Amino acid sequence: MAQPCVAAERHLPVNSKTLYHEIGLEGIVDYALFERAIAGYNQTDSLAKDILTLIDFSKPSTEKRLYVVNLRLKKLLYVSYVSHGRNSGEKYATSFSNKEGSYKSSLGFYRTENTYYGKNGYSLILDGLEKGINDNAKERAIVMHGAAYADPSTIRSCGRLGRSLGCPALPLTVCKKIIDTIKGGTLLYIHGDDKTYAERTAFAGDTDRKIF
Repeated sequence: MAQPCVAAERHLPVNSKTLYHEIGLEGIVDYALFERAIAGYNQTDSLAKDILTLIDFSKPSTEKRLYVVNLRLKKLLYVSYVSHGRNSGEKYATSFSNKEGSYKSSLGFYRTENTYYGKNGYSLILDGLEKGINDNAKERAIVMHGAAYADPSTIRSCGRLGRSLGCPALPLTVCKKIIDTIKGGTLLYIHGDDKTYAERTAFAGDTDRKIF
């Protein structure tokens, strides 16, 4: 008989600033972004692995802005380009939505689920954890997948990375490796320049409170 999946024991970071320096993220990941991501991590139950993925959509698509961190090993595993939604902006993502058909990226915290092969090839299902911010991710088919338009070679011809229908799309060369690392119950945090997010998110203030 198949055994139920049990989340791994988590040793939650106490001091995000100490962890930030121990991993060596200075000059790579903005500290304020990392601090919010760690606060969300500490408030999220039922995570299977101590893997945290951050996407910084305040950076242009011409820069690498996806980061995968192993918190237990205190190691930065991947840094990659990632596409935003076509209606979120050109070089920069400046507009975000949770609505079906918006073709925009959504901000906030997601829990990764299982993988499948679909029209975009190898893909990772994302469960949006924030009501009104990204909880329509599944209905919108917002998944992580690889795409030719997410390859940095498109920057030379277009002046920016190609754009998706709202999915965080990765270069085909690293897609499978990153998806296999973060699949199955890890936390993803997508950050962007949206002042209303801080007002709407449930993560403000109390970092000891379990939300999900």
